[in-house]
Amino acid sequence: MENEKLIQMLNRDIADEHAAIIRYLVHSYLEGEDTPMGAGLLSRAREEMWHMHWLGMIIGKLGGEPDLNPAPYPYDPTSRKTIFKSYVAYEEKLIPHYMKEAELMDDPHIRRVLEREAWESQIHARKFQRTHDKLTPEQADTLPGEDNELSDALVEKLQNIVEVKYTQMLQALRNAWVFQTNDTMGWQIIDFSFTKMKQLAHMAEEVAENGMEPRLKKGNIITGAAVGAALKNALESVHKTRDLHMGLKNDPEAQQHAGLIINLDLSLQQEDYETAEIEDWLK
Repeated sequence: MENEKLIQMLNRDIADEHAAIIRYLVHSYLEGEDTPMGAGLLSRAREEMWHMHWLGMIIGKLGGEPDLNPAPYPYDPTSRKTIFKSYVAYEEKLIPHYMKEAELMDDPHIRRVLEREAWESQIHARKFQRTHDKLTPEQADTLPGEDNELSDALVEKLQNIVEVKYTQMLQALRNAWVFQTNDTMGWQIIDFSFTKMKQLAHMAEEVAENGMEPRLKKGNIITGAAVGAALKNALESVHKTRDLHMGLKNDPEAQQHAGLIINLDLSLQQEDYETAEIEDWLK
């Protein structure tokens, strides 16, 4: 298969995996990560992150630009029962899709990755089916979510941070994949993507506990092959979210929620660390 066609194919696969990540993450936050159902959904989301990462690494090695626009995730939002039924169908359709792609591959590594995507999708379908079958009548006929406790103004501040952090995380992934051959830079950058994912989760959980879906929406992703420019952009982005976090920490309503303040303190310290690291790299 020609290099360009292969990159296009893998980017379509990334879009499908990206869609699954968003869907399972949002659902896990709504259920609550400390509940059995929420923890299971979070586990599936993390496995989909690995799927997306493997594909992104291959695209980067091929010299391609990863497309970080998620595909649609069709699901029936009527109840938990219909939602999980949709999840089973989504994962099952990926099994023959990936196996067919694997058969087209000459490169043994890419073939194995696609085969693994297929059989892990099969496992996901089985696990979602098991969750579907174990739903109690009350769970099956209802939807996740809790009552509103926070003001609309505070929720909007949280949602803004969720969006920015999600874009930051995707940008870090893109840079890690594209710059993976640049000494150890790729792995150093990807470490930041993990931190940003956790910072995002702190805010997304607060939004979900207020009965709303976190806005996991991709903003502008900066492309280009210059490491220095990418690091300067990353530094500016960290400064932006640090200001957002400080503003939220100083919000009188936010100060009434001790757990939120603890997470903000952690995020601010992590951003100070990231700032110092990036400034050293730029030297």
